[in-house]
Parts: sequence; structure tokens; C-alpha cells
Amino acid sequence: MFNAQVRARATSRALSTPAVRSAARWRNALIGLAASLPSLALAIAAFAAPTTAAAVMQTVDYRSDRLSVEVLGAGPDVILIPGYASSREVWRAEATRLSATHRVHMVQLAGFAGEPWSHGADGPFVAPVVEALDAYIRERGLTRPSVIGHSMGALIGLRLAQTHPDSIGRLLSVDSLPFFPALFGPAMTADSARPFAEQAAAGILSTPEAAFRAGQSQTAIGLARDPIVRTAMVEWAMAGDRQALAAAIRDVMTHDARPQLAAMTTPVTALYAADADGGAPAAMADALWAREYAALPNVKLVRIDGSRHFIMSDQPARFAEAVDAFLAD
Repeated sequence: MFNAQVRARATSRALSTPAVRSAARWRNALIGLAASLPSLALAIAAFAAPTTAAAVMQTVDYRSDRLSVEVLGAGPDVILIPGYASSREVWRAEATRLSATHRVHMVQLAGFAGEPWSHGADGPFVAPVVEALDAYIRERGLTRPSVIGHSMGALIGLRLAQTHPDSIGRLLSVDSLPFFPALFGPAMTADSARPFAEQAAAGILSTPEAAFRAGQSQTAIGLARDPIVRTAMVEWAMAGDRQALAAAIRDVMTHDARPQLAAMTTPVTALYAADADGGAPAAMADALWAREYAALPNVKLVRIDGSRHFIMSDQPARFAEAVDAFLAD
């Protein structure tokens, strides 16, 4: 069974240069969204206490079987989509700030962080969410809202722009790639990633609770710098529906949005993280994001230094500046 943590340790022993060790640590951290085992499959961020089902029900302004939405403020519309297994609380600080000048739509994906799930462990995950978001935009009469997505949430935003370009005005992608297994190298394809995706899904469904929690605690270290945030990440993981997590990781790991990049007309800004201390070396991050977004016309790439995968928690001031520039552009 493919085990990214074991591979990282073996790589560290066999390849001794600091650059290689740093690259391996970074890759295995980001593989939290495209991993092959549950211990590296739940990349969750949090700024608040663990989400409860009661709290989920109290904050909902809209609900479908694929997502719910909490709405804050008034003004131009901004939709915030959290990443794999995350709660909408990942956006709370930024949403509160933005709500002074914008109407903010905080999405919660079904099956994650206590949100109800009713679709089993098989079948597509990304495409139904894309359709549910398009339906929400049309039902609520939103006119080309700005969309900000983190990680898998940004992939969903990218697919929304590709399949419903009239629904979205612009996209801010936060530390996300159009094909997550590209983290393993440029030769990866959806077909070659499929066995790892199936292993990931099976592991999520079968791992005992104690081992599951231990895996999330280890994974969180590579994904966020703040110990408080890491603790909350673990609690959100435990609140997720295992069937939803399995369905999502399988779909995300085999979902390649790159072939449609060249035809896109939606303006896209892609933020990405670099952290010399346990995260992505800047040169490596630059090369990867440039390569994977090369086909997207006029994409704006913005590197945020001193951050791991969850830029909004590791560098909140710089993240807010980037959001403001994106909305004003």
C-alpha cells in the first residue's frame, strides 16, 4: 500500500541535500489534499472551535444536498469555498472583514466538518458541487460574483468558471492546482493517479478512529504553522463523514482541469505558498505553479512567503491585502 509518509522518510535518508529534504517535506504536506492514505488525506484548516451539527444548522441561509451557505454583509457578491474536509470557519476572519463592504457567501460543502451527507462513498463529488453552486448563483440572482476558493475549493471554482463562465466574474485560487497529483511530477495523469485515489478512499473508510485522529495531528504540522489552528483542523477532520471524505479524495485525485485552461476567459489570480522552514522552497513553488498554470491565459501568479498550505491563517495580513487587490483589479 502506497504510504507517502514512509516514502518521505526513505527519501530523506537516501537523498541528503537540504533542498531535496525541504522539497520532500513540502510535497508531503500538500499531498494532504491528494494523498494516498487518510493520514495524509485530510488537509483541514480552522480559525475557530470545532464545528458542531447544531452550529451548522443555526448559521445556514441556504441549503441543498451538496452545500449550505451562510451570508454576511451587503454589497458586491463574494463566494468563499473551503477546501477538502474543511469548515466554512476557515474563512471566518476574512469573511467578517469583507462583510463591511461586500455581501459574503460562506459555503459549506456537504459531508465536511459536520455538514450532513447522503450520497455514499462512490460517485462524483466535484461536478455535483459545481452544479449546486451554479444553481445557488442563479436562484439568488447573483450577477457574476467573485469567487475565492482554497485548495479543493479553488478547483471547484475553476471548474465552475470552465463549465459556467457566465456565472462567475473572477476567481482567486488559494494554494491550489488544476490537477493535484501533479505534485508527484509532470508525468502524472488521472489514470496513473487512480490506484492511489482508490487506496486513499479505502483507507479513509477503514482506519480506526484513534489512528485516524493521530494521522490528522501529524498531517496538520505540515499544513499550518499555528498550533491552535492545527488542533482545530483535527477536530474538523473527526466531524467529517467518512463516506464523503472517501468520495471527495477519489474524485479530486483523478480530476484534471488542465485541458480546459486554454479556453478560459474568466480572470484568475493564483496565490501560492512558500516557506523555507518546513514548507515549499520558493524556487520549487514558482516552477510548479508556473508549469501547471502555463496554459491559462493571463493568469496572475502571486507567491506568499512564510506560509504553508493555509495562507489565510499563516499570513492573514498579506492574505487580506491579496484579496483586496484581487477584488479591486
